[in-house]
Amino acid sequence: MAVPSTGTEVVLTGTGGTEVVTIRRSAPRPPGPHGVLIRVEATGVAFAEVQMLRGRYPAQPKFPFVPGYDLVGEVVEVGSAVAAWLPGQRVAAMPRTGAWSEYVEVRDSELVSVPDEVDAAAALAVVLNGVTAWQLLHRAAKVRSGHTVLVHGVGGGVGILLAQLGVAAGARVIGTASARRHEALRDIGVELIDHRTEDVRSRVAELAPGGVHAVFDPLGPESLDKSWQLLAPGGSLHAYGSSSTLHDTGPWWLPYVALTKRLARWELARLIGRTGGRRARMYYVKSNAQFRADLERLLRMVASGQLRPLIAQRLPLESAARALDLHISGTQTGRIVLVPGLSSDRTVA
Repeated sequence: MAVPSTGTEVVLTGTGGTEVVTIRRSAPRPPGPHGVLIRVEATGVAFAEVQMLRGRYPAQPKFPFVPGYDLVGEVVEVGSAVAAWLPGQRVAAMPRTGAWSEYVEVRDSELVSVPDEVDAAAALAVVLNGVTAWQLLHRAAKVRSGHTVLVHGVGGGVGILLAQLGVAAGARVIGTASARRHEALRDIGVELIDHRTEDVRSRVAELAPGGVHAVFDPLGPESLDKSWQLLAPGGSLHAYGSSSTLHDTGPWWLPYVALTKRLARWELARLIGRTGGRRARMYYVKSNAQFRADLERLLRMVASGQLRPLIAQRLPLESAARALDLHISGTQTGRIVLVPGLSSDRTVA
C-alpha cells in the first residue's frame, strides 16, 4: 500500500474546555526502520484525554499535541527493519498519545494482532480498558471464584469490563453507578448501588457483612479511606485513577501525593501486623510484554463471544470535541469510540 498524501488528526492546542480541540490535515511520513504506519479504524476516548484537556494528566506532552491513548487499525507500510508485520494486517496498540489521527506510526514491538472477525470498536474497547480490568482483577487482586468484589464506577469503560470479567471468574460483583446507568448494566450480573442516592458503605455492609475481598477505586484520595473500611480481612484495595480531582486547582501531581501518602501509611501498618492482612496498592497500566499477552487473551475472548464490550457511541474522528463533552457529562455507559472516515450523518450507538 502507498503512503497516503494527507490525513486528518485531532490536536489539543492548550488547556481549557473543548474549544481547544482542533482538526487539521497533515501528511503522514514513511515509517522509520522499526516503525509501522497504521490506518486507524478505531481510537478511544478515555478519562486520560479529559485530564489532558485540563493539563492534569501525568507527564503529558507540551501543547499543542495529538492525544489518543489506544487504537485498532490496518498496517499500511512497515519500516526497513520490520519482519513481523505486513501491510493489510490488523493490529492494536497503546501509544498513550497520538492515536486521534487517521494515520499513526507505532513501533513494531508494541503491536498485537487483531482477529479479522472482531469488530474494530469491540477490539478497541479491550486495549486500554480491557487490559486494565484484566490486570487489576487477575494480576493485582488475584480474584477467584467465590470472592466478592466492589467496583466503583461500574458504568465506565474499565468498570464494565471489571464486572464482566469478575462474573466470568465466578466472583460476586457489587458495583456503584448512578441510576440512569442501571438499565444498561442489568444483564452483566452485577449487584448495583446508586452512589448518588444510597449510602454506599451501608449498602455494601448489608450485601457483604464480612467485607469484600477487593475494591477497585478510580475516584481518588478522598474515596480511598471509605473503600479501605469495606475490606474483609486479607482483602485488597486497588487505586487506579483520580477522577474526583479533575476540577481541583493547583499542580496536577497533588492528588497523587495525597494518594501515595495514604498507601504508604497502610503499607507500614500492614508490615507491622496492624491491618488484618489488608493491603492497598496503586495500579498503572504499562505497555510491555505482559500487556501484550493479556491483550491477546482478551481479543480471543471477544472473538469467541466470552467477552462483550459495551460501546456507548461511535463518532467520527472530527467529532472529538463532542465525544469529550459526552465523556465529561457522565451520561454514557461503556466506551466512546472515534472512527476515522465515519461521516457525521452515520453516527451510531
